[in-house]
Amino acid sequence: MTKIRPETQLVHLGRNPTFTQKGVNPVIQRTSSVIFDSVEDKKHAVRNRANGVLMYGRRGTQTHFAFQEAMTELECGAGCVLYPSGAAAITNAIMSFINAGDHILVTGSAYDPTQNFCDKILTGLNVETNYFDPLIGDKIADLIRPNTKIVFLESPGSITMEVHDLPAIVKAVRQKSPEIIIMIDNTWAAGVLLKPLLFDVDISIQSATKYINGHSDGMLGLAVANQRCIETLRENSYLLGQTADPDTVYMAGRGLHTLPTRLKQHEANSLTVANWLVEHPSVAHVFHPALPSHPGHAVFKRDFSGCNGLFSFQLISRLSPKQFSDFLDHFSHFKMGYSWGGFESLILGYQTEDLLNMRQYDYQPDSGSFFRLHVGLEHPQDLIDDLQRAFERI
Repeated sequence: MTKIRPETQLVHLGRNPTFTQKGVNPVIQRTSSVIFDSVEDKKHAVRNRANGVLMYGRRGTQTHFAFQEAMTELECGAGCVLYPSGAAAITNAIMSFINAGDHILVTGSAYDPTQNFCDKILTGLNVETNYFDPLIGDKIADLIRPNTKIVFLESPGSITMEVHDLPAIVKAVRQKSPEIIIMIDNTWAAGVLLKPLLFDVDISIQSATKYINGHSDGMLGLAVANQRCIETLRENSYLLGQTADPDTVYMAGRGLHTLPTRLKQHEANSLTVANWLVEHPSVAHVFHPALPSHPGHAVFKRDFSGCNGLFSFQLISRLSPKQFSDFLDHFSHFKMGYSWGGFESLILGYQTEDLLNMRQYDYQPDSGSFFRLHVGLEHPQDLIDDLQRAFERI
């Protein structure tokens, strides 16, 4: 069969006639109870509950099955589990594979809620977390213990944008302890720009709230697993009560069809803005993995097929509290807000002490104020003008 390109693949994903009923899009099926015609019909549903057969609303409907099938194919996995948020996908994926007395390794540049879950919830369950330098590469083998159950990755790293040497990490873990489950938060790549399961990662996790949905109007998480992990992940997440509403799942499935086009525009816009920031006299560093100046650029070029709109930059100097507020409070197009991946541009600011609290390794930032941008779909020159006015305010 001729290999199709991502743009074509994503137009057709999730459009199995079983789920669309001759429409272009899957039906939105809202139900809790599923009615069985006979005892044998009920037995069939129970046996095939993981294969797109209706059993109970929390197990999923035709709407869920269509999106799960699409994400399984996109991420090259054996199955997909859905959650009400990206954070729920992370925490439930971890919970599905650990017991009291276990040890897990987590990248020191992980998403802040991932760290909080490990430090505040897992600690109380007698599960120990050690954080590691995201640039550790094959040296991760030195941190593995007999009771290590999970290695949790995220690339690029949250906020500070470190890029893992994914093949080196996976190879080292497999050689030292093949039974360890390797997970990665793959939200930045949206399942398009990086295919972790092709690198022998076991589970790829995403906040579909971000680029998959793409319109900042729905919360959804997902995890795509390989054959050895999917049954445990699916059943344990079910036992933990995880489900997602069909209307949000429908919106995420709809977002998939325009995902490559949106990502390309986010990429073009972000590179335009990033290159402008590189030349600005007040800027010390631009942390964008697609720029040749980024420390992880060579690894990024090898493993990723492109970039998106999310990156960071650091000023030469530290802003005073008043300057910090003046810089952030008066944008026309960049809005202050959490999340990212929608059509709109966002900005968040950090001082050095904020970064140190969020980095769980020997991170030594410069003293200048730090900003994370999500570059949206506005015209990039308007965004540059907006940033220029912010620099003039300080």
